[in-house]
Amino acid sequence: MNKETALWIYQKMNEIRYFEDEVHRTFGKGLIPGFVHLYAGEEAVATGVMALLENDDYITSTHRGHGHAIAKGCDINGMMAEIMGKKDGLGGGKGGSMHVADVDKGMLGANGIVGGGFGLAAGAALSIKTKGLDNVAVCFFGDGASNEGTFHEGLNLASILDLPVIFVCENNQFGEGTPFRYASASETVAERAPAYNMPGIRVDGMDVEAVYNATKEAIERAKAGQGPTLIECDTYRQYGHFEGDEQKYKTEDDPNRDRDPIPEFREKAIKNGWMTGKEADKIEQEAKKTIEEAVAFAEASPLPDEETLYTDIFA
Repeated sequence: MNKETALWIYQKMNEIRYFEDEVHRTFGKGLIPGFVHLYAGEEAVATGVMALLENDDYITSTHRGHGHAIAKGCDINGMMAEIMGKKDGLGGGKGGSMHVADVDKGMLGANGIVGGGFGLAAGAALSIKTKGLDNVAVCFFGDGASNEGTFHEGLNLASILDLPVIFVCENNQFGEGTPFRYASASETVAERAPAYNMPGIRVDGMDVEAVYNATKEAIERAKAGQGPTLIECDTYRQYGHFEGDEQKYKTEDDPNRDRDPIPEFREKAIKNGWMTGKEADKIEQEAKKTIEEAVAFAEASPLPDEETLYTDIFA
């Protein structure tokens, strides 16, 4: 990792955190329709992966997709407007929190279906291989999705066809309120990879550098025609499964409960000479301002026109 990458990562980590904290407050005011699932606490995963991707690389996301979208370069003003159901949102205010997408940025969409991204990512990777492109597809999914049938179908297909796809499990310890240790017969998600003839790597998902290094190896493998990789990132969400979740299932001995990837990375980056304290302070201030401007943009945006009710639909 170098200075330029570290500064970018720290910027995106802070934009994600301020964004999610603001969505938390805005939802509490009753200004956001539907549910929201916040990404705060998992910033090291999205930024560690996306620091190595280009616009032409694809990602598929989850219902907890705001962090992925911001790290992939989606317009933050458009995202906030979309979450508020406004006309200037990335999806015209129709998709909302769980369906933020920006195909031009390679963000194929957040997804309200648990495990819905496996087939999409495999398909995107197949298009890359068929066209002879030098790109990759990344499928983000949670520990809950690892027990869906699509997990096995997606990994099996990707391995059979040696597709340039990376499966990134964000194991935040809970599928809604069910602990992973209870819901899974295997101790880890990564250990399932050999059954599909691919590497399975488990990393500290609160450590950006660990995620970055594992992703770098997986991308090199994919671009060399060696097929897919499964990376399990051990992480933790600060908020509940959704807003209003009382989180009574969390306990004092939960892994990573008292950790925060943002100050951890700040300390490491300054220690390694990738960033100065002054630079870090400036990034934090700029990120906060960016989110404040996004809120103002979204609040000023009108609601969608009634005529658009019948556009952008299949039938």
